[in-house]
Amino acid sequence: MNASSQSSMLIPLRWQPASWDDYARQRDNSAERLRLYFNGQAVLVDMGSEGIDHASVSDLFLLLIYIWVKRMQPDLAVGSFGRCLLEKPGQKAASPDLVLYLGAGIPRRDDAKLRRVDLSQWRLPDLVGEIADTTLASDLDEKKRLYAALGIPEYWVIDVRGRVMAFRLQPDGQYCQCAESVALMGLSIDLLEQALARLAEMPNFAVANWFEQMLA
Repeated sequence: MNASSQSSMLIPLRWQPASWDDYARQRDNSAERLRLYFNGQAVLVDMGSEGIDHASVSDLFLLLIYIWVKRMQPDLAVGSFGRCLLEKPGQKAASPDLVLYLGAGIPRRDDAKLRRVDLSQWRLPDLVGEIADTTLASDLDEKKRLYAALGIPEYWVIDVRGRVMAFRLQPDGQYCQCAESVALMGLSIDLLEQALARLAEMPNFAVANWFEQMLA
């Protein structure tokens, strides 16, 4: 069975009605490492492991972001916390594939040794993103609304099939699609799509080298 056939047989993730207490029990009592989302009324439990496409694209985008910052904003402090659980206690939670903190106020592990970022103690990340393999519909719907409600300034949806969609939070609390990153000061979304397209022909480190040459 080929990869596309396997993907088509995957069961879509479902949001289940839940309270914060329901979410917290799922978070604290599971023996497995889960990616959890809670929007105030429902919980999404992602128990799936990463496939080749998802893992390759996720690592590629960290490489691209590193190269961009190194060349364009070399003095900028950056913290990456991909897939770490972000919580607004009692209200909302998410575990995005990409989590970027830029500048001051980057979270550090605290004395309580919490395995998550408490957004009542730390500021919001500047950018989060989801790698969409089998989750594109939810990434562009429920998760998008969740990140807007949290107040995340910039949200990316990276479709492994070749699309990159970036959204900037507006004063009315809604996301508007943008052609350039604001958090990463003018990074072209079209250039990211070009890089993503090359992943069909070469490994992600080779794509990163191409991207760096494009910036030279």
